[in-house]
Amino acid sequence: MDSVTLKAMQAPLKEAYRNDVAAAMITLRARGSVDDQNIACKVETGRAIVQAGLHPATGGSGMELCSGDMLLEALVACAGVTLKAVATALDFRLDGADVDVEGDLDFRGTLGVSKEAPVGFAAIRLRFAIQTDEPQDRIDSLIKLTERYCVVFQTLNTKPELTVKVAAERSNATL
Repeated sequence: MDSVTLKAMQAPLKEAYRNDVAAAMITLRARGSVDDQNIACKVETGRAIVQAGLHPATGGSGMELCSGDMLLEALVACAGVTLKAVATALDFRLDGADVDVEGDLDFRGTLGVSKEAPVGFAAIRLRFAIQTDEPQDRIDSLIKLTERYCVVFQTLNTKPELTVKVAAERSNATL
């Protein structure tokens, strides 16, 4: 896809969002159900059902997907798509790109071994290896715009409001 095609595809959407702010607000959803036999959650991805489980560092077998890995994979996917879209919009000569992410976890936190150890990633490093003959100022602009418009990066970078609700349904099991 070239920049003209991308801009033509997005122009009516941008115009609609300028004219009707509410049209731009979309709620994305994810759904899963706890496995009744294993310490796992079956996640509906829209394309398939995947099973997430414990990371081996917390006692998992490694056979199921780890939600921490899935978070990093979502960042790679979003950053890669955003990089390509921005490069296309800028007519940036991108001959190829690889996106890598690393995240540091201290499993003492999630296992309750140490109250001082954080639960969650303490650091995440996103790296791009791009193949291009573009000048450095254009490369810098590409990366700056990719960071700005990558939904997952910005969500991690600026903590969203989080809420938790519980709907307790009584089972028919006898106590």
